[in-house]
Formats: sequence, C-alpha cells, structure tokens
Amino acid sequence: MTRKTGQIHHRLRCRGLGICLLALGSIVSAEPVWAFKIVAPADGATLKSGQTVTARVDLGADTGIVKVRYYWYRDQADTLVQQDDSDASPLAQPDTLADDTYSQQNSITGAPVVAVAALSSGFDQNPPFGGLLNVPKDAVGPMRLLAVAEISRGRLGTHTVFDEVIIEVEPEAALQTIDFETEKPLQLGRSGQSSAFGHVDSMGKIFELPVVGEFADGVVRPLASPASGTTYQSSNPAAIKVLSGGMLQIVGNGKTTLTVANRGKQASLDVNVTVNDEPNEPPVADAGRNRTVKAGTKVKLSGLNSRDAEGEALYYSWSQVRGSKVPLLDVNGPEASFQAPHVSEPRTYRFKLRVTDKKGADSLPAFVDVTVEP
Repeated sequence: MTRKTGQIHHRLRCRGLGICLLALGSIVSAEPVWAFKIVAPADGATLKSGQTVTARVDLGADTGIVKVRYYWYRDQADTLVQQDDSDASPLAQPDTLADDTYSQQNSITGAPVVAVAALSSGFDQNPPFGGLLNVPKDAVGPMRLLAVAEISRGRLGTHTVFDEVIIEVEPEAALQTIDFETEKPLQLGRSGQSSAFGHVDSMGKIFELPVVGEFADGVVRPLASPASGTTYQSSNPAAIKVLSGGMLQIVGNGKTTLTVANRGKQASLDVNVTVNDEPNEPPVADAGRNRTVKAGTKVKLSGLNSRDAEGEALYYSWSQVRGSKVPLLDVNGPEASFQAPHVSEPRTYRFKLRVTDKKGADSLPAFVDVTVEP
C-alpha cells in the first residue's frame, strides 16, 4: 500500500527593488491518518479449505502494536471471547471453527466461550505481525477473518484495534454425500406440551436442522447454510414451510419430507409433526436502526419494538456477529448495552437478536450495525 504526504515547494520571486515574496508552488496537504488493516488475504478473495496463505497487515498510524491475533468465524456465527494463544481451552480443538454450538453452551452454563487464535504474530515474524495462516479444513462458503491488534500504552495498560474481511472458501475435493445429522424419521412435538420460554416444538416455531456433507478428502463439512450452496424443499408446506437462510417453520400437523441439495447431491428426511394445534404466529424480532457513535460512548441496543402477534411476553437473546468482541451486557433482556471501544478509524460492530414467545416459537434473526468512530 502506497501513501503519499503533501510536499511544500517554495519559490522566491523578486519584484521591483529586490523585494522578494515567498510563494507556494503547490497546495499544502495534511499527512493522511490511516488505521490498522488486513491487506492479505484481500476482502472478497476465494481460497481453498485447508490452504495455507500468508497473512499481512498494514499497521497504519497505530503505534505501539505488540501482537496481532487472527481468528476464523463462519459468516453470521457469534464472535467468541478472544484469548491469548498461550491459554488452553477445553472447548477448542485444532482446525475447529467457532460456531453457534459453543455459544449455546455458553448461554446455558455461563462458562466463558473461547476462540483460539489461528495465528498469533509479533514484530519479529516474517512478514511482521503476519505469517503463514491455515484456512480451516472444514470451512465452506463465506468465512470472516478477524485480526485483532494489541496495543501497549505503557502504564496505561493495553487496548486493541481490529480489521475484518470476508473470504469465500471452496473445498477442492468433490462432495460425495449430503445428509441431515438428526434422528430419522424426525418427530416434532408432543400434543398438549406447554412451556414458559422453553424450547418446545410448537405451532409457529422456527428452527434449523444440521446438514453435513462428506467430501472426497474425508472431511465432513457443515452445509446447513444456503451460503454454502444448499437448497431446501418441503413436500408438504402446510406442515413445514421453508424460510430464508435455511430456516424451517412448523405451520401445521402432518407429515412431510424435507429434501436438501448441494453440488448435485441430495438427501431426504421424513418428518412427523404432532404439536399442540393451538394457532400461534412466531414473534418478530426488531433490533433497532443502524447508527454511528463515538468511541467511549455507552451504546444501548433496543429490541423494544419486537412484537408477538398474540401479545405474549418475549424472551430475548442478543449476540455479536461482527467485529472484535465487546463485553455485551443484559444479553437476555430487551435492551443490551456495551461501551464503544477505542478505534483508529470507523469500524462496524454487528449484533443479532432473536426473540421467543411463551409457547416456544422463535423469530427469524434481526441484525443491527453500530459504527464506532474515533
């Protein structure tokens, strides 16, 4: 990356009795201020799963950087707690991606969920603060690469800045089989069952099913997301309706066959739906409007405009899906909050909200972007 600073060219012009006037031969431009940035791999690049690439960053005007850590996340998966690479995590395994499964474990147990850095690099590495980075072997579709730079401020402690790019990952190996990773046939619901904010199958419930593919290289990869190329069909939309993003909704009792297809392969799953036939519309999540705030500001995320057609109370679940991890407070309340962190230039943090009604029906996710400025 090339950056140019303005140069001042002085010329002396003499008039009359030798009086010299100082003129500027060019417009003076201020030195630009720039920030920490991932320069390789580039945003939007297409890489192969398991491929080794060289990660490079431009430190910009951020001084005092002592370490840069790189993390892989599936697109829209929760941003997990960042960890020093010297720490051990019982949840983390080599080549394991951060995914929503760990996030659910965290919300239930309260234990910290940790993301292990795929690469941790300092000034003495080649290139500085970069190096060889492995694309996860089980990656497929859009992936987020998050680079977090730790900046030392001496006695004032440390703070971090980050950059994030979206990478498209495509396995070199051919897909051999695709399948639903669940019991077969799938039984949804038990008539007469009820729950206050429980995860009970009910009319209107929106859910996802795990879909995996085994590839010729022997790696099993998650394929539930349509972003990985998977499509869904229901033989009886009056029982199970296919929604966007690979979501499914219970709309009536009966039997249906769900079919998934990806890369020319198909799999089917027989589903029996026997839920309480009391009508119930799923709630609608509203995470509020996108906004821009200054660093240091206390930011309140509002889900107060979320609604339920039957007017029932709602259970809220907030999570972060873009940006360096921030401490998010009141994640199970209608209004979550966080302190806008230090940034060198505008950076976007994205948050996801899902709400659940008293009968156990979930909403589709809603998202809100908060752009933090210096």
